[in-house]
This record gives sequence, C-alpha cells and structure tokens, in this order.
Amino acid sequence: MALTQAFMQTVRARAQRDAKYREALFTDAINACLTGDTETGKSMLRDLVNATIGFERLAGQLKKSSKSLHRMLGPRGNPNAENFFAIVGTLQKKTGVKLRVTTLGITTR
Repeated sequence: MALTQAFMQTVRARAQRDAKYREALFTDAINACLTGDTETGKSMLRDLVNATIGFERLAGQLKKSSKSLHRMLGPRGNPNAENFFAIVGTLQKKTGVKLRVTTLGITTR
C-alpha cells in the first residue's frame, strides 16, 4: 500500500522535532534489517533520511549520486555492506543517535 503525501509529511515533521521519535525510527529500521525484514528497514531508513539530512546532502557526504542512494534504499534495492554502513554512520552523526548491537541473553547448548 502506497503512503500518502500527508502521512510522509507527518512522519518528517515529527522526526524533525522529536529526538525520541528519531531514535525509535532509526532503531526500528535497523532492527527490521537485522531480523530479515529489509524492505521495512529500508523504507524506514528512507523516511529518516528524508526527515533529517535529505538525499542530496547524504549523497554529497558519501560521494554517491542521490539517485543511487534512492535505489539502494528502494523496495528492490540491495546496498552492499560498505554502502549500508556508510548510510547508517552518516545518519548516526546527523541524528545524534548512537546505535549499539546487544544480545537478548539467549544461550544455546
């Protein structure tokens, strides 16, 4: 289902004014990627890019074309690890969110 322009504007406005929302959006995006729901994760990362740095500035910082970055985070996009972590690193700096991977304490025998 396609999102409406009004909904995307609402997400953008909230992310711009609410640090906890930005952190939750970022955390949920990365968690989605780590659990295999890459389509949702990339969609949330697109929202975060649009709400914070924008694709043009992100492209300039990463020395990539914005069109290429749009494709990477698109529904059929498949960024390599170097590009994905460059995007994540830049977003961490821009948002002030410091991500950390931790375990859930599950042990195997």
